[in-house]
Amino acid sequence: MRFRPCIDIHNGAVKQIVGGSLRDEADQAVENYTAVQDADYFAHLYRKDGLKGGHVILLNPPSSEYYEKTRRQALKALAAYPGGLQVGGGITAENAGEYIEAGASHVIVTSYVFEDGRIHWDRMERLRQAAGKEHVVIDLSCRRKDGGYYIVTNRWQTFTNVKLTNEILNEIADYCDEFLIHGVDVEGKASGIEDELVKLLSSYRGVPVTYAGGIGSLSDLEHFRKVSRGKLDFTIGSALDLFGGKIPYRLVKTASF
Repeated sequence: MRFRPCIDIHNGAVKQIVGGSLRDEADQAVENYTAVQDADYFAHLYRKDGLKGGHVILLNPPSSEYYEKTRRQALKALAAYPGGLQVGGGITAENAGEYIEAGASHVIVTSYVFEDGRIHWDRMERLRQAAGKEHVVIDLSCRRKDGGYYIVTNRWQTFTNVKLTNEILNEIADYCDEFLIHGVDVEGKASGIEDELVKLLSSYRGVPVTYAGGIGSLSDLEHFRKVSRGKLDFTIGSALDLFGGKIPYRLVKTASF
């Protein structure tokens, strides 16, 4: 169980948002925090503190007028910490190599392999061939529906028909090195974790899994440790004092679980 830092970029700025509020129309989102520093500031910080496997996420789609500005910020972060950060947002088999060459240790992918609400195994294979399994993270962020958790895409706006189960995790693991999974219904709210989702993920025995969503206090973090039995990595965004929250970064970065 280890802390994975994050750098979320929206409209060309490092931000923390309420995950379920993100909309492509007019590039809207409910914001918790907007940093005055550029993305490379945080990358340098994570590098200095020896934190690997953090996530740089481009929250604007390629169609957005802000996309290039957001992308430039992401590339600045990767250049500041080569080999130490993963990058996601608009990644395909065609552009994955560019981000690896720019310094990303892994590319994080969702919508490309889940277009039209279903798994495209041919795209999974193309991605594996293009980037190498060891450089791929599949984002299986999900929302509750019909008594289960279903994978969502397009900046968490669109439900797929794929229910998150151990069987699905095992099948997809052939194509990736890690999973990143946000509990979208609690993401950015610092209101507590998705206990059932965390229990499901901690029952999986395969590639590493990082959970995100709802950790808003040190007591929430301790609860996560107990529920997950220390089997999952975790990320904290808006609840960190780095991003205007109350959890001291200095404690989380050095915590031993």
